[in-house]
Amino acid sequence: MEFLLDWGYLGLFLGSFLASTIVPFSSEFLLIGMLLAGGNPWLCFAVATVGNGTGSLTCYGLGYLGKWEWIEKWLRVKREKLEKQQQIILKWSSLVALLCWLPLVGDIFAVGLGFYKIPFWKTAILMFIGKALRFLFWIGIWFLLPEKLL
Repeated sequence: MEFLLDWGYLGLFLGSFLASTIVPFSSEFLLIGMLLAGGNPWLCFAVATVGNGTGSLTCYGLGYLGKWEWIEKWLRVKREKLEKQQQIILKWSSLVALLCWLPLVGDIFAVGLGFYKIPFWKTAILMFIGKALRFLFWIGIWFLLPEKLL
């Protein structure tokens, strides 16, 4: 059974990574599934957090590679609108990075943080904190469940 759990941790990492990119998936379901299968809660927490965090950093990197000219040309967004969005991102970058765990908009936040060149280390640390807090919440719920459900 330990062999299957080892593969489960790899699946949790990969699934958590993909869930924080544009793939519509829930890493919380994977986390709960691993806990139900008998996975170590703290190892599950670490694996899910690292997988989800590196997925968001991938989105950040893709945004970082973006060019204003591409957005203007292909998405037909005017430079003035991009500059206005940049000011908002610069003002709220810490909060935006902490909220990269949110479904649907979290990926957009991560890409935007990269696109507007928000400092990498500050962004990475805050992204990981936000994602860790989310997984800690679910691990806390797990520990609060009555024994008969475990």
